[in-house]
Amino acid sequence: MVVLGGEKVMLVPYMREHVPKYHQWMKEPLLLEATASEPLTLEQEYEMHHSWTQDPNKHTFIVLDRDLITGEDKTPVLDDNDPHTEAMVGDVNIYINDPDNPTIAEIEIMIAESSSRRKGIGQEAVEMMMQYAIDTYDIETFRVKIGELNHSSLRLFRKLGFEEASYSSAFKEITLELSAKNGERMVS
Repeated sequence: MVVLGGEKVMLVPYMREHVPKYHQWMKEPLLLEATASEPLTLEQEYEMHHSWTQDPNKHTFIVLDRDLITGEDKTPVLDDNDPHTEAMVGDVNIYINDPDNPTIAEIEIMIAESSSRRKGIGQEAVEMMMQYAIDTYDIETFRVKIGELNHSSLRLFRKLGFEEASYSSAFKEITLELSAKNGERMVS
């Protein structure tokens, strides 16, 4: 089981035990809009979790806020007995959507807990995920698709060096891209 540790966050695999809290987040209209998602039943959320964990082109980590991890050790040992749902604040994903060019990955971040926003958690989680994708899957280009009104996500990805690649007036969505510069370290 891959667990990635940073200064502010831990990225842990999306486990079945995380689904109920994730499902609660996805009842929020603003999160549904920001993530371009449809509401699901809890049963559908479990089915979605299962399909995501079986798809070799989708990689999802739950973002844990280190400040919220209970116990003495802020580096959790993750197992089915303690998935650290108390520290869940969001998720980060990569999708390798183009079978003709598996070096391009779409990346997404959601910090669902408002108390964990504007703390640098999203930025650190994205940087860690990009480094993981470069090291593990030889990703060379990252792409994000963000609704034109999602100013906080646009600001975050532009701060990380992403540049506008296209605009879809039909979806009111901006596509930004960033080259991984031949495996250059994304995280310092």
